[in-house]
Amino acid sequence: MSGLGYWLADARRGQEARFMKRFAPTHWTVNFPRPMMASVVTTAPDALRADAVFYGSGDLAGLIWEAEDKWSHPLLAYETSRDFRDCVLRFRWRSGGLKRLDEVHGPTLTIEGRNAAGSPRSWYVRLWNYANGSAEDAEITLDFAALNGGFLLPGEADPVWAGDVDRMFISLTPPDYDAGSTPFAAGVEGWAELSNIRCDGAGSVLGVGDVMVPEHGLSMATGYDDCFNQTPERVVAAIHALGYRGDINHYVGMSHYFRLEPLGGGFYVSLAGGVLNAPCTAWHDDFARRAKALGLGVIWSLSYELLDAHCWNDWKQRAENGDPALTGWSPPSTLLSPAHDGAMSYLRLVAGAFVSIGLGAGIPIKFQVGEPWWWVMPADGRICIYDDAARLAFGGSPVSIPDVRGALSGAQTALLDQAGAMLAASTAALCAWVKGVAPGAVTLLLAYLPTVLDPLAPEAKRANMPVGWAWPAFDVLQLEDYDWVTEGRPSRTARGIELATTRLGYPVEEQHYFSGFVLMPEQAAQWARIADAAEAAVQRGTAATFIWALPQVARDGFTCFRLQGDDDMQAFDDVAFPLAIGREASLAPAFSTQIVESPSGHERRSSDWADARLSFDAGPGVRSEADIGALIAFFRARRGAARGFRFTDPYDDRSCGMGEVPGPLDQRLGIGDGVRTEFGLQRFYGQGEDAQVRRVTRPVAGSIRIAVDGVEMTAGWSHAGLGVIAFDEAPGAGAVLTAGFRFDVPVRFAEDRLDINRATFAAGEAPSVPLVEIRE
Repeated sequence: MSGLGYWLADARRGQEARFMKRFAPTHWTVNFPRPMMASVVTTAPDALRADAVFYGSGDLAGLIWEAEDKWSHPLLAYETSRDFRDCVLRFRWRSGGLKRLDEVHGPTLTIEGRNAAGSPRSWYVRLWNYANGSAEDAEITLDFAALNGGFLLPGEADPVWAGDVDRMFISLTPPDYDAGSTPFAAGVEGWAELSNIRCDGAGSVLGVGDVMVPEHGLSMATGYDDCFNQTPERVVAAIHALGYRGDINHYVGMSHYFRLEPLGGGFYVSLAGGVLNAPCTAWHDDFARRAKALGLGVIWSLSYELLDAHCWNDWKQRAENGDPALTGWSPPSTLLSPAHDGAMSYLRLVAGAFVSIGLGAGIPIKFQVGEPWWWVMPADGRICIYDDAARLAFGGSPVSIPDVRGALSGAQTALLDQAGAMLAASTAALCAWVKGVAPGAVTLLLAYLPTVLDPLAPEAKRANMPVGWAWPAFDVLQLEDYDWVTEGRPSRTARGIELATTRLGYPVEEQHYFSGFVLMPEQAAQWARIADAAEAAVQRGTAATFIWALPQVARDGFTCFRLQGDDDMQAFDDVAFPLAIGREASLAPAFSTQIVESPSGHERRSSDWADARLSFDAGPGVRSEADIGALIAFFRARRGAARGFRFTDPYDDRSCGMGEVPGPLDQRLGIGDGVRTEFGLQRFYGQGEDAQVRRVTRPVAGSIRIAVDGVEMTAGWSHAGLGVIAFDEAPGAGAVLTAGFRFDVPVRFAEDRLDINRATFAAGEAPSVPLVEIRE
């Protein structure tokens, strides 16, 4: 199988490109102050529509065109061109529910940049001054070489110098906009359409990336909270162009999908008028259709998380002293209590609304319950299972758990079991609701391993990975562990996946894995670990592996591809050569030494290999026709020399002397430095610094023993694979690490041909079965 490669692209360097017209509908964006909401979708190759919902008299949305493409992957971005003077933009404007073109605070084109002298400037171009038609349906022409700001022309003309522009945006405001702060009694919806968009002139064409990365087998995860400002067409096309296939795992978010109602100076989630706000619905309708058109599925992901500012107080999970469960995001989100009927009923309605969008688009319905858990306060380990609804469900006066980390009493673990059962019941009800809307829906559960399997809180899994989630409660188990990945702890990943699989029982072919993400651009080096973790998931046989998430992929230029060639020759079956046959093998260790002899007879010797390469002949162990049958079957299963396998060296298979039992002090493993957590097994031959070192990649399962400073460790470490010992915590500086083990040699058949003559075998002649060691 080929391996996964990647690079971080910062610009196009010879990759495919094409040309696009400036002001192409796909590349407009929107922005706005919260709590209002807006979105933009393309409705035709030359048209777009913006929808908005306003909650106060100061709400204003901007429909934006930027001179620099700040949202696309570098291989797909359009070129930066700040000079608009050779452009003429034309479009038809239609709107409803907004300030009209002819009104004060009506649609205005704000141009931000610098004047001819290089000083920062903004100009405000009233579109009505360049309109032909009515106040809500007009043809507009903007010649950037002869454009004036100002409300009334020509008396208040403010000539625009469009030679150095950063961005421009069209303002969208509600009918009662006054730049103030008066809340509306209910949300006010408005819309605007720009159609027949045409840009002419010498400056109307931009170069843009037209890269199509070959399919690499990975899928993409997105989040609406991260890409709400872009058109769905742009988002989905980028995913496809970057080589991602299968399903888009789309987190519907926790801060942009809801409707709101005013109360006491704030705004809270509401069902008045429907479940989802109009801009969100319009965006996702188009998103689902765009995905289907490119052969991509959608997994609708909904979490128990909600923006704290808009969450009803009695819906929130709370610690024992009443503190709400708040995440570290700014502004913070909160976690909904699985015990609160109102909160859970709301989630079910939200799930049904998104699933209905998928049904409307005609795509298969896949629904993910995203990271449902009882929040644990990171600073002190308080678990938030004490909101009023939870207290009532747990009998009114649940036992106190001041810190979920460490040892707990029987009563405390029983309470965690109760909390887990309630969490499982809430997710089951949510999935049942989805299946009621879409009977054929596939349900998925996403679990964040560093939280639910925190080694400092071993009992927390009772509440946050309840046995009620065991197979087949969901169709697919999805696992995520980006903290462990970006911290470089692959052993934690391996153990976490093993624990989750053992606890919940989902076979690997019914598992998905999420690799990533890179939070800050200065952490871009973490992509190497993300790529490694993704490839490890593929090699495990995981059904789908996702990169999380598209905004970070675009920001850092992360580009995946499959490495073809050598990896196909390194296929290895982790099975042993038939033991009875192998015991009688002959052995031939070999080094490669370059010898140059001078005329005087002196030699200069240079060793090419640090370790010997072994050759075996397993033929002497073939004693019967049954052995021949076993050998031929094993040879065919390995496809001759194509696939490697384990072979037990009859003369050297352990860290100690032959016939002895391996002990934890047999071989040097390394010296701790307080940071490093992984050390490779080694077998030393000789003494001191000149000892020849053999790397051991195939230890025998169950035979490894580890010691730190002479004291054997029976826990706190694991075999991460290929002879790598991974400690749960980095051994302290100066700690002496040792190991004992048995091991096999990775080998392959030396040839693709196996010659066995029955007549000569019957006469007592052993066949030749040559094997050669392979490097790992």
